[in-house]
Amino acid sequence: MSDHPLELGWMRIFVEVARLGSFSQAAVLLGLTQPAVSYQIRRLEEQCGVGLLHRQHRGVALTAEGERLLEVAAKAVGDIDALVRSFRAEAQRPIVRLRTDYAFSSLWLIPRMDGFRLLHPETDIQIVATQRFAAGFRDEADVAVVFGTQAEFGAIGTLLLPEKVVPVCTQGFLDRNGPFDNPKQLAEAVLIHLDTPMPSPWFDWRSYLSEFAVLRDINAGRGDISFNTYSLVVQAALSAQGVAIGWMGLVDRLLSAGMLVEAGPPLEAQDRGYWLVPPRSPSAHSEGLGAWLMEEVGRSASSSRASRRKGSDGGYSG
Repeated sequence: MSDHPLELGWMRIFVEVARLGSFSQAAVLLGLTQPAVSYQIRRLEEQCGVGLLHRQHRGVALTAEGERLLEVAAKAVGDIDALVRSFRAEAQRPIVRLRTDYAFSSLWLIPRMDGFRLLHPETDIQIVATQRFAAGFRDEADVAVVFGTQAEFGAIGTLLLPEKVVPVCTQGFLDRNGPFDNPKQLAEAVLIHLDTPMPSPWFDWRSYLSEFAVLRDINAGRGDISFNTYSLVVQAALSAQGVAIGWMGLVDRLLSAGMLVEAGPPLEAQDRGYWLVPPRSPSAHSEGLGAWLMEEVGRSASSSRASRRKGSDGGYSG
């Protein structure tokens, strides 16, 4: 009897011989010769120091020790087979890479991902969030959702969410500091800013107020706060820290749930927003994700309009 660990190769051979009760049948199944199978079983018995099989005229039968070994070996072989099948299944599952920015991924996409998984359970989605889109971003994603203008993306993409904004805050903040009956009164409030390059690629407080011919004294010392990520801007608004610019599509659910309320008139840019940009070489899976994004935007917009009409009692809603 050897003290060396048993070789793994014997495991499947032993299990198949025991299951089929035949060296010959096991050899055919495993793609080996009958003498090779018989030799491996003899080596295994030598290593174990006990007989594992009764050689009979027609086939073989397990000894008591063989029965005990089979119980362990069969489970191990089954577990290994199941793991290998899962490896193969994972390798064969399609993965669709979606590239977008932090705001869209955290506020719009993630709350809706269950819907895509229910429709496409066979597809895995990989979300890559970034604020920087290099020139070759279409080669690094199967689908991209990017913020920009008609001039930038109109030739290659489809407008997914036009840029429409509205000032938002909590009802409590509005009760304590409002009402804001016009943008000039709004300019007197504590405002929450998103840091952007100048000029801003989207509506910021300067451009929003200028649309209503309101010039705000930036040195008035009202305690404004700014963040470099839009999700933090929204979180600050939810914490009643001030009034933020809310992008419709990104804050719709918060408005519908009453967690935020509109605090000023809306504005819409004619040629800006989030664009759905396909890859240079589309696939059925990338097209499926793109179609779902377009359909979900349409459903969300209809639901939001219905909810806001139902809950509207004047003011800026609707």
